[in-house]
Amino acid sequence: MTFATSGKNTRTTQLFINTKANAFLDKQGFSPFAEITSGMDVVDRIYKGYGEKPAQGMIQSKGNEYLTSQFPKLTYISTVTST
Repeated sequence: MTFATSGKNTRTTQLFINTKANAFLDKQGFSPFAEITSGMDVVDRIYKGYGEKPAQGMIQSKGNEYLTSQFPKLTYISTVTST
């Protein structure tokens, strides 16, 4: 897992779950901070229908008010367990 970036030494609120090797992202400043070692069945159930549609600026300024009104099928992560 990694956060998206908006340039050198930055990160945004968008998370990526890479499902394959993406070494080319390393050179762009994406820094992985976690690895999913179990539970990929849960990842596979994340709703994918919106793709890149939610606007990052709107998420940052309006938060869940924007997300719940515009993207009712959006999947939310409510709990994460670290081992």
